[in-house]
Amino acid sequence: MLIAYLNLDEVIRILRTEDKPKPVLMARFQLSDVQAEAILETKLRHLARLEEMKLRGEQDELRQEQEQLQQLLGSEKRLKAMIRKEIQDDAKRYADPRRCPLVERRAAQALDETSLTPSEPMVVVLSQKGWVRAAKGREIDAEALSYKAGDSFLAQAQGRSNQSAVFLDTTGRTYTLPVAGLASARGYGEPLTGKLSPPDGANFVSVLLGNPEDLYLLATDAGYGFICSFDDLVSRNKAGKLVLTVPEGARVLPPLPVTGLETDRLAAVGSGGRLLLFLVKDLPRLPKGKGNKILDLPGEERLVALTLVPPERGIVLTAGKRDLKLKPTDLENYAGDRGRRGKPLPRGFQRVERVAVAE
Repeated sequence: MLIAYLNLDEVIRILRTEDKPKPVLMARFQLSDVQAEAILETKLRHLARLEEMKLRGEQDELRQEQEQLQQLLGSEKRLKAMIRKEIQDDAKRYADPRRCPLVERRAAQALDETSLTPSEPMVVVLSQKGWVRAAKGREIDAEALSYKAGDSFLAQAQGRSNQSAVFLDTTGRTYTLPVAGLASARGYGEPLTGKLSPPDGANFVSVLLGNPEDLYLLATDAGYGFICSFDDLVSRNKAGKLVLTVPEGARVLPPLPVTGLETDRLAAVGSGGRLLLFLVKDLPRLPKGKGNKILDLPGEERLVALTLVPPERGIVLTAGKRDLKLKPTDLENYAGDRGRRGKPLPRGFQRVERVAVAE
């Protein structure tokens, strides 16, 4: 622009007389293509108003800046000093207390399918042949439901639709299925073997529903058992996982929920007609295994019945069509240490089939 200002008359002449003024301007004043284009795009009245001092001042500033940049780029020491100074200036300028706090969050986890399932009361029903179904509600008479020919009721568990059900088989393995995915109780249900892969010859003996921290007593009729949590029973494999070690020839007993670990006593009845009571907390807490001896069983005797007895409650023993009710005071005669022989029951109750807490 300074060239155009100093040679304004010559520029005007070229514009008037030349058909292609751009190359003539470039040759006459040694301009670049961009500079010549800028002159051609500038109105003449603007050129006339340009102030020489302003243009020269801008030219001096640009020349000075050019020299400084060349000195900076030509010296590694000066370049590092400039970077250091800019960092220090930024530190002073932005050294105020942080306006937004740093928040530590847990690592991302896969979404649990059950967290999206509505929580409704449910009853899971298991049949003798290993068929399972789930019914909505709490007051379900599972024994009155229809079963396939040759099949009948085995066990039931009450819980919520967003929980998982645990199934125990005769080999001591446990399996887990979400309640929401079970067949409706409007039909016969579905065989567990369609979703699970138990060992050949294994049969399902019980179903459980609970929270991870709930406690259960696992035992075999060989007279051994232990306490574990519901979470210990949960398996993520179709083939399940081995939780209860079952001695050869022994049978898995239905698990018992333990709600009074510090106060309840375990009533154990042997096939020899003896009864023993001891505090259930005397059994070990284990995630899996055989457990400790509950009742001393000589020879071919077996553990036939178990129940947990709260304080100040009695029990009812059933042998055939006869029932024997023992009051809390009567039970003291059968109290002893875990693993003992127990005391003989009255005549006629040598073959107890069932024991339950008295109403």
